[in-house]
Amino acid sequence: MAFDPVDAIKLFHGAINALDFETIENCFDQDATYVSNGVGNLDGRDQIMAAFRKYFDDYPDQTAVDTLIEKVSPNAGRAVWSVRATHSRSGKPLIREGEETITFDHEGRVTHVEVTDYQAF
Repeated sequence: MAFDPVDAIKLFHGAINALDFETIENCFDQDATYVSNGVGNLDGRDQIMAAFRKYFDDYPDQTAVDTLIEKVSPNAGRAVWSVRATHSRSGKPLIREGEETITFDHEGRVTHVEVTDYQAF
């Protein structure tokens, strides 16, 4: 069966929505990069996972919905999404909408994530 980046993004986003950090970590290549106008640039799986853990410590009730997931190349896909959450300490609501392009290696691991928040947080 051929690799489908749409299926891989659904798996990745499902793990994020479930706060399944083991699966999230296994989705990333060791040398993955993560670029976001909201978060900044992260290099390597360890740095990416530290940022994920901090974010979900701050926003443990996040709900995310994909409104579109499409294949953009044999090894990349694009997702358009919206996020709602509440800061765990301040109680301040977070509303984000944006898109990301995710690139995968030949083993199906994430090598690069390019996030564009339509409303940076």
